[in-house]
Amino acid sequence: MGAKRPALARQRQTLILERVREEGAVRVSDLVRTLGVSDMTVRRDLELLHERGLLEKVHGGAAAIEGSSLFEPGFTIKSSLMETEKELIAGIAASLVTPGTAIALSAGTTTFALAKRLTDVPGLTVLTNSVPVADVLHLDGRTDQTVILSGGVRTPSDALVGPFAVDVIRSLHVDIVFMGSHGMDPVSGFTTPNILEAETNRALIEAGRRLVVVADHSKWGVIGVSSVAPLGAADTIITDGGLDPSARNQIAATVRRLMLVDIDTGDVQTIERGDGRSANTNKPGRQA
Repeated sequence: MGAKRPALARQRQTLILERVREEGAVRVSDLVRTLGVSDMTVRRDLELLHERGLLEKVHGGAAAIEGSSLFEPGFTIKSSLMETEKELIAGIAASLVTPGTAIALSAGTTTFALAKRLTDVPGLTVLTNSVPVADVLHLDGRTDQTVILSGGVRTPSDALVGPFAVDVIRSLHVDIVFMGSHGMDPVSGFTTPNILEAETNRALIEAGRRLVVVADHSKWGVIGVSSVAPLGAADTIITDGGLDPSARNQIAATVRRLMLVDIDTGDVQTIERGDGRSANTNKPGRQA
């Protein structure tokens, strides 16, 4: 009986961390009911996880540590952040999609905003590991569109990940991959707090001829526990004008094209890397 206790403790602590990731916070009373253990046992688990830096103890429960490389808010929470920026970024990304082509959309709230703008594009084939993306295209998309959902294990951000997802993705080829990102950093590149999601996103990148990253300015400087790809792997990064000027310079020197949308006017500045950089201003929905 004693040999089983460590395993049971690990199972409890894993479930607690999953709940914290999905909901942002948990209450001791709820965990007692869910786990079927005593109040003292739950508090002991929370204390151990707190000491390991995996969550923060608060009165009556625990919360996720924002800024931690393991912190991964759920899809609903993420949807409420930077809504205007995401919608404008999605509009620019949609202008890059040509009817009759094959594209891939990673999981994420910005790619979900993009998917909602693609429902009327004829002849589109969309590969995705995102349940919400697949749902919106299935329910609202045209009948001549093809949606391929990878399958896999579901994460707090509603991504399907793991070996099954990777195998499906690696068997296909697309013209453009649109990828959201938990974080962007000049050294760590594009990162995620979920190791399996990093592997799945790498497979998506390999499946495409071109990578377009869609991420608002708040993602700059955020570093998740697992790197997906270096900044230079992206052909294009679409973000908003809130990006710090020094970050703009670093990105513009690394990727072929940086597109910045102004959240007040909707205008887009495009910076091309090359012998002579050019900056053009266009309204959303028109390709630069």
